[in-house]
Amino acid sequence: MAPDLFDAAAEDRLSRRAPLAARLRPRALDEIVGQDHLIGPGRPLRELIEADRLSSVILWGPPGTGKTTLARVVAAATAKAFEELSAVAATVKDARAAIERARHRLGEHGAGTILFLDEVHRFNKAQQDTLLPAVENGLITLVGATTENPHFEVNPPLLSRSTLFRLHPLDATAVAELVRRGLAAEGATAAAEAIEHLVARSGGDGRHALTGVEVAVALASRRGRPPHAELADAEGAADAKAVRYGRDGHYDVISAFIKSIRGSDADAGLYWLARMLQAGEDPRFIARRLVILASEDIGMADSGALVVADAAARAVEFVGLPEAQLNLAHAVVRLATAPKSNRVTAALGRAQADAEAAGAGEVPIHLRDSHYTGAKGLGHGDGYRYPHDAEGGWVEQAHRPAEAADHVYYEPSDQGAEAGLGDRWPGPTVTRVGDRRPGRL
Repeated sequence: MAPDLFDAAAEDRLSRRAPLAARLRPRALDEIVGQDHLIGPGRPLRELIEADRLSSVILWGPPGTGKTTLARVVAAATAKAFEELSAVAATVKDARAAIERARHRLGEHGAGTILFLDEVHRFNKAQQDTLLPAVENGLITLVGATTENPHFEVNPPLLSRSTLFRLHPLDATAVAELVRRGLAAEGATAAAEAIEHLVARSGGDGRHALTGVEVAVALASRRGRPPHAELADAEGAADAKAVRYGRDGHYDVISAFIKSIRGSDADAGLYWLARMLQAGEDPRFIARRLVILASEDIGMADSGALVVADAAARAVEFVGLPEAQLNLAHAVVRLATAPKSNRVTAALGRAQADAEAAGAGEVPIHLRDSHYTGAKGLGHGDGYRYPHDAEGGWVEQAHRPAEAADHVYYEPSDQGAEAGLGDRWPGPTVTRVGDRRPGRL
């Protein structure tokens, strides 16, 4: 009996010493902030959890967005047994043992089992295959959590037997609510600008925001109790200065930055970059905007611009400030001096309009997959012409559903490397989406 008492005492002390994010972990759906597209009233995941009819699922999202929290809520709501493993530490032997316990549980008590596998992408393909038979026959309901793209990191057979739910980074409103809950739990208050800074520096990661609250309160408590966190405490917690722009504000400065590069003004781009870095702007935010601009405003006129922007973004993560400011400046000058074209952006918009307006959008029979058994009997691939067998590597054939077959989306400009692209291959006379004018691809 004594060991049980000691274990209970240890658990109690651990719970009181646990990080703030662990202490505030929601225990019910209504306590979760964010992810309304999944767990808002009437949304699919909420309905499945509340009805205890959850089938195998993969929860995919960045850190701190609520994947483990959702799994724990499922544990509290289900009548099934709930087992939890982390792929970081678990082995195939652990997974097989959990499956065997599920088999005995079902046979002896008629009870099902939900197996939560955190960091499922850390299991290799062979390890994931261990789970497949039990998932396939319904012996276990798998709830997998991953920060990596499951289309690349989860075995296709396992993924095809699971419903994929994508979690998004928490928005500012959700993070602010978490910060306020954290302050209340710590018996503390904070200045409005301190809260804003913690929210801005969280990157949509709720756990990161609550860790910042914990550190800021600890810093503030040195001045007395109850602690009141000031902006300096939040800056210390986030290890970054607050963004200070004056009246023009965060969105005005980034707007000026993007428009300067779009306008091919390298000096202006460098000026606004310097302003943002001096103000303490998150360099990852700057890098993301440069990567977007490289395709949105330069595109095929200079495809190398995207490579440079992506390299700068990677350098920000790998090198960090202050050195990475040189990589950002390099990207700014390259993108500003590159020829400009928004034809890729316009082409995608036209294609999206057609995709939304299209009827059944059936894949033409000659383009369908003909490699699996029985496909040939269905006519798949009949009439397909292999371009490499033709002189010039091009043959005239339909590549889209009939309702969109004669529409042009991409029309090369006369800028940079894009100039002359329209003459590189022969094409049928087609109709441009929007004004329906004939043209040649």
